[in-house]
Amino acid sequence: MADPQTAGPAGPAADTAPADELIRTEHGRVLVLTMNRPEARNAMSLSLATAIAAALDELDARDDLSIGIITGANNTFCAGMDLKGFARGERPLVPGRGFAGVTHQPPRKPLIAAVEGYALAGGFEIVLACDLVVAARTANFGLPEVKRGLTAAAGGLLRLQRRIPYHLAMELVLTGRMWPAAEAAEVHLVNRLTEPGGALAAALELAEEIAANAPLSLAASKQVLARSVDWPLEEAFERQEEFVSVVRGSADAQEGARAFAEKRPPRWTGR
Repeated sequence: MADPQTAGPAGPAADTAPADELIRTEHGRVLVLTMNRPEARNAMSLSLATAIAAALDELDARDDLSIGIITGANNTFCAGMDLKGFARGERPLVPGRGFAGVTHQPPRKPLIAAVEGYALAGGFEIVLACDLVVAARTANFGLPEVKRGLTAAAGGLLRLQRRIPYHLAMELVLTGRMWPAAEAAEVHLVNRLTEPGGALAAALELAEEIAANAPLSLAASKQVLARSVDWPLEEAFERQEEFVSVVRGSADAQEGARAFAEKRPPRWTGR
């Protein structure tokens, strides 16, 4: 979950300035979360993880929000776990949500990672917990835990092989090497590749395109796609009903039909 080579010195203690560690902005139906510990290359502290978990809970709870973006301040994403915090006995794990408040239980609604600079160890595991990835050409991913006598236990070993070909995943895990974003785009781990400094703007453009659609439909579609990977086919149609039946009976489903018939943009309420 951490990369000692790149994590840098830890930032403030967990209780000194937690409000400054996560910057939240809203762009219409899009919630943007910016990890803001630039002096530590946005290494994950417990207070930052707690703030992310709370923000994702709010994203899921609010009808006026459809999608989230997570990014990092100062042209880097996240270098993993805050090692000084770890030395104090602190682990940036949130009950129910896991590392960084996201890796064990991502939000119900879609989440985009906007990546500049390094997304290493736990930082890459945050990316793998997201549904879409926008990255600058100069960004680098990696799971270097084996170089430190550790394992990528915050989802890296579980998710990477589901995102990219098995043998490539095995190579990246066993070598611990840096993986340039341009290479990741070649195997479609990255949805949009941008020039340096352009990841967040491109992520916002993608998020706004998605947020124009019905929010309940977005959340249900994400849940079925994410959960159905190992559903037996004979059970899959019945199991998806838990998610899609709510959408079918929603006010937004009625609004979508009316808007189509009346040739106007729909007015979604998330209900």
